[in-house]
Amino acid sequence: MASDKKVILITGANSGIGLEAVVSFAQASADYHILLCARSLEKGNNALNEIKTTRTSSLKSYISVLQLDVTSRESINAARDAVDKSYGKLDVLVNNAAILIIEPMDRLELLRATFETNVFAPWVLTEVFEPLLKKSASPLIINVSSDQGSITRKLDPTNPGAATPGEHYRASKSAFNMMSACQRYSYKEWGCKVCAFNPGFCVTNLTGEKGRQMRIKRGARPAKEAADVLVDIVLGKRDVDFEKNGMLDVDGGVLPW
Repeated sequence: MASDKKVILITGANSGIGLEAVVSFAQASADYHILLCARSLEKGNNALNEIKTTRTSSLKSYISVLQLDVTSRESINAARDAVDKSYGKLDVLVNNAAILIIEPMDRLELLRATFETNVFAPWVLTEVFEPLLKKSASPLIINVSSDQGSITRKLDPTNPGAATPGEHYRASKSAFNMMSACQRYSYKEWGCKVCAFNPGFCVTNLTGEKGRQMRIKRGARPAKEAADVLVDIVLGKRDVDFEKNGMLDVDGGVLPW
């Protein structure tokens, strides 16, 4: 069954930037069908119920919950089959799901767990969904990254954020950025636009409730600000930056890789 709506799939969408992105897209236009992806149907349905309870009057687009554990090939394949059966295509893929482990852990296990979710999962997921993206008239991939993955900024002595710890997370986002650059290069031949997006320092649940409160105290911006920029990207309002290097910053312009 083909859809006349623009089908937008957002991973890790039951909280943080992903959840706010679902809301922002649903508020922006009636021309979207948004797939709220979560590791479990329970988490996804709880998130959707929260949206409907608090913001129903402002929603224009239809939102569906899709179970998707990005670290499970079986789950990825099942999600692709579900999207293919229901819509016959995918127009926008937002690779948002990510983790930042702060608990003490063996270095090797820490790197494996981080790269599994932040790099290997979105890379495989994108390749699995590639045939559905190819059926879109204007396919777009947005990889939600972080300026913490910029090697240039890490080595900049004038950058106050260079001292921020979390080497495992930084390394995973650097690899994620390279993935984006490779996709940007290779997918261009069949008309798919790809960018990496830096949402800035946002209030999210990336490190749990304690980390969320820490971010609030440190002046982190609301996740909705980043979500609204994701909508702008889909609407083509950041196309000029797209033509530069594809590493789009939440505050405008592009960042060094």
